[in-house]
Amino acid sequence: MANEDLSKLRIEKTKAISRPRRRKKIVFWVLLVLVVILSGVLYARGIFTPAIQVQIATVTQVYPSQALTILNASGYVVPQRKSALASKVTGRLIWLGVEEGNRVKKDQIIARLESQDVEAAKDQAEANVNAARSNLELVKAELREATLNLERNKALLARGVIPKSIYDSALARYEKGVAAVEAAEATLKASLAGLEGANISLEYTSIRAPFDGVVLTKNADVGDIVTPIGAAANAKSAVITIADMNSLQVEADVSESSLNKIKVGQPCEIQLDALPGERFRGAIHTIVPTADRTKATVMVKIRFVDNHNRVLPEMSAKVAFLSRPAKPEEQKPRMAISQSAIVNKKGKESVFLVKENVAVETAVTPGIKIGDMVEVLDGLKVGDQIVLNPPERLRNGLKIKAAEK
Repeated sequence: MANEDLSKLRIEKTKAISRPRRRKKIVFWVLLVLVVILSGVLYARGIFTPAIQVQIATVTQVYPSQALTILNASGYVVPQRKSALASKVTGRLIWLGVEEGNRVKKDQIIARLESQDVEAAKDQAEANVNAARSNLELVKAELREATLNLERNKALLARGVIPKSIYDSALARYEKGVAAVEAAEATLKASLAGLEGANISLEYTSIRAPFDGVVLTKNADVGDIVTPIGAAANAKSAVITIADMNSLQVEADVSESSLNKIKVGQPCEIQLDALPGERFRGAIHTIVPTADRTKATVMVKIRFVDNHNRVLPEMSAKVAFLSRPAKPEEQKPRMAISQSAIVNKKGKESVFLVKENVAVETAVTPGIKIGDMVEVLDGLKVGDQIVLNPPERLRNGLKIKAAEK
């Protein structure tokens, strides 16, 4: 009986195996749904999509006056009053009182040459003048005595008191006195001329500034031999070079074919490479009446309307010739972008900002138009990179890369 009961026992395998299989199917379908959802999210964010090629530009500052520009030219800042100071005599430089960048006044002594020999010549000339003056006083006294003696003898001769020979001697003495005075006066005049020459020679040893200016270069040092010619070995012809900073102008070359676009007095805007963040008001001072046949250009000189201490000679400059004078508000820089970068969606303006090769849609507030640019009042800053002509399929968060030029 016991064996028969054991033989009837059975295990239901189907029920035991079906439960784990159902659980595996449920887990599989749940994971599949999660993968599909995650793939959709990642695809929507552009992670699995290739980067879109776009044109990228940088947000910059522009000047509204650029819209008034009808012609551009480049040139250099050049002082119209410039002088290389030297001496008219040869000598050794013993004192130099200025260096580069110093401001000097008209007639200010800026250097001196050795002058012992010239000073000795001056002292000698002064002594000659004093001697000539003393001699003149002496002969004048003798002339006065001769004049009195002549008058007495003339009166005595008229009364017959003295013979005519005595009168003749008095007359001769008087005439000699007159001649002696004239000779002494001529000697004094010559001595004074010699003294003047000595003073001039002494003045030549002092080098003075001919006008108010700024020292540009120092060409000699104390101990150098300075000569007007400068042909001798180790000799310098110029001590310093100065320029009148109030005479600075920009000299620019303008093509012959563009001369009909400009005229004297026309307003200009000057930009210096050394001061890129500033614009300077200018006006055409003169158009040089000759052309450069090798370049087919004509030199135009543009003066600065205002004086600026930071403008220096030989600075590189760009000149924009304007159709009319720029208003004060047009002379201030404004942040601007190309109009092609702005996207209008439901009346709202936005641009795609480039951040780590991803397009980030950013709302902006546009301002006035400046040529083919438009001012941006809010939403961006100078230096940001944005997408130009964004394609329709570009969306926020998609990968982008700069198009090859």
